[in-house]
Amino acid sequence: MADPMRIRAQAAGGNATVRVLMSHEMETGQRKDSAGKVIPAWHITDVTATLNGKPVMSAEWGPAVAKNPFLQFTLKGAKAGDKVAITWKDNKGDTRTDEAVVS
Repeated sequence: MADPMRIRAQAAGGNATVRVLMSHEMETGQRKDSAGKVIPAWHITDVTATLNGKPVMSAEWGPAVAKNPFLQFTLKGAKAGDKVAITWKDNKGDTRTDEAVVS
């Protein structure tokens, strides 16, 4: 399983800025190793975010996203103490979910 995501959610006014650093290799399937064999594709395909259990964001990604991707978005109506959960799924079926509390 992948390393935990680093999630930071900070409230300002009626909004919260959420910053997420995901740990994932994100191989495109186009690179070759030192022996000349193609490295198989392995990348995040779906990302979702929830605020207190309610879906607030979803995204579909492909192989063109960089290694250890960074995601930032703004949540309207979020306040200190709310829980933000981020989930990703990759093309091999692995998933990871991590949570943070809005500060």
